[in-house]
Amino acid sequence: MSHIPRLLKLLNTAARYRLDKISPHVRAKGLAGFMFGVWSLPWCLHSTRRLPPELRLRQALEELGPIYIKFGQLLSTRRDFLPPELADELAGLQDKVPGFDSPTIQTLVETALGMPWQNAFARLDTQSLASASVAQVHSAQLLNGDEVVVKVIRPGIEKTIVEDIKVLKWIAGMVERYLPDGKRLRPREVVDDYEKIILDELNLLAEGANATQLRRNFEHSPQLYVPKVYWEFSRTNMLVMERIYGTPVADIAALTARNVNLKKLAETGVEIFFTQVFNHSFFHADMHPGNIFVALHSPENPQYIAIDCAIIGSLSRDDQQYLARNLLAIFKRDYRKVAELHVECGWVPRDTKVHEFESAMRAVCEPVFERPLKDISFGYLLVQLFRTAGRFNMEVQPSLVLLQKTLLNVEGLGRQLYPELDLWTTALPFLENWQRRRMEPKTLIKALRENVPDWIEQLPYLPQLMIDTLTQAQQLSTINENLRERLEQEQQQERTRKRSNRTAGLGLLALSVVGLLTPLNESLSMLPLWGIVSLSGAVYLLCFRR
Repeated sequence: MSHIPRLLKLLNTAARYRLDKISPHVRAKGLAGFMFGVWSLPWCLHSTRRLPPELRLRQALEELGPIYIKFGQLLSTRRDFLPPELADELAGLQDKVPGFDSPTIQTLVETALGMPWQNAFARLDTQSLASASVAQVHSAQLLNGDEVVVKVIRPGIEKTIVEDIKVLKWIAGMVERYLPDGKRLRPREVVDDYEKIILDELNLLAEGANATQLRRNFEHSPQLYVPKVYWEFSRTNMLVMERIYGTPVADIAALTARNVNLKKLAETGVEIFFTQVFNHSFFHADMHPGNIFVALHSPENPQYIAIDCAIIGSLSRDDQQYLARNLLAIFKRDYRKVAELHVECGWVPRDTKVHEFESAMRAVCEPVFERPLKDISFGYLLVQLFRTAGRFNMEVQPSLVLLQKTLLNVEGLGRQLYPELDLWTTALPFLENWQRRRMEPKTLIKALRENVPDWIEQLPYLPQLMIDTLTQAQQLSTINENLRERLEQEQQQERTRKRSNRTAGLGLLALSVVGLLTPLNESLSMLPLWGIVSLSGAVYLLCFRR
């Protein structure tokens, strides 16, 4: 029950900020609403009640900590779903979370390096550049003159995250146990995956490794730049990286003033996302505007700059292929193919009736596709499709949850830059080219070349593997033969038992007839009684022991 104190704090915070009154669409009803209203009474005169609803929500999320701040960050990217005032307020969660000044940055750096900070840095600014849910960033200069940023973990943040994860696990258990679709949603697995992701975010060496890999994947790319990591000064709780100079992607006014091609910028963001997912299987999964900047050296072909690579997603080769083929089938409105792929890849049970699943997919998609493509939310459509698939017992795929969240981020960011963004038109050519490249002879030859060393390595063991396989087959055949003989013996014994029961039953039946029909006299006064007993035994053996 270690989650109870944290759960009570969550309830108290929600009551103090009266989060059930944030929106007319959010209302606690029935018994739950009444109980929450009673719980809120002690704070009815609290000063927070007089704040605007969007400010109350932001302050509550900041107070609750990293997991809830990240939820607010995700919401802030979907300006197409939110009132402008709420979207503007939540945008502050991206890099303007209240910072900390104790212990000082100098103390944290010296503790991490085990030496005076002046031995590594010519300058270390006390004032933070940015502050987010898990870490804080300060500008600095190395002794060789390189301009860098120093990222440090918030003190005590791990304890808060661990407590919140316990609450989420408790909620997941309740969902799995009591909701009709609880097990299908696999909430425990989703929370377990998120636990790994959020705890990895506390290891800045892991973030540095992710950034280095992403930088390597886009080396010399005109689309994306990732800053360099200075490994000699980086530790588990401190990361030193090249300082970048760019315009925040959310600063539309500044980008417009520099004549940046916003349509091109939005489309490039979509291309970068699909390149990471399908070409590299290594994608930046925290692409909210606070982590994205724009280099302005080429306004007509703007380049993104990505920071904060703590959360990275990847897909298996099978998931890559099935996802790409599903998306292509959705683009082309081939609902039969969508249904078949869901069954083929095991996302829905094998006994699913394909024609019924196809019909359900069509019912969801066709009304959406009747609207102009620029008005269709790709991410929202996927959510609707997965919800519909849930009626056919589709289980939540934990590996795809992070992808869905990132896709919502990317689409929201793109629409923020260029409201007319047609993500479908941008994504379709990419997926078609990806599918075409997969089937090219050189791709197949490359795959063969990669596997040949493994095959050659296994070649000396093939004779023994064949012998082992034959031996196992013979053993299996012997086991099957023994099982067959044993089954025949049991069947023979059962036939013998039934035959014996039938014979005994007929004998008792004859005895009962004799007993019941014999005239009652002194010498045979017990025969009718024996007749009744014999008849009962005959009925039992003939009717119930067959």
